[in-house]
Amino acid sequence: MEGENHALMFEFPEYKEKIHEMKMSDKHFSNMADEYHDLDHKIRGLENAKIPTDDENFNNLRMRRVQLKDEIYQYITK
Repeated sequence: MEGENHALMFEFPEYKEKIHEMKMSDKHFSNMADEYHDLDHKIRGLENAKIPTDDENFNNLRMRRVQLKDEIYQYITK
């Protein structure tokens, strides 16, 4: 859905506390979460403001967000 917030707390509400704990104690996880947040913010900004961007660039941003989401899920469930 266009402009939808994909913040980690909405994507993984059952892991909200664990995500917070890991962001505070695990630098690698914190970096992944920060990159995910930045990508989600950028994507939503492009969608909401209807800022022109080429399809390849936009698709690359969205694919990276999906990759990071998968990596983050694997990290919090191991």
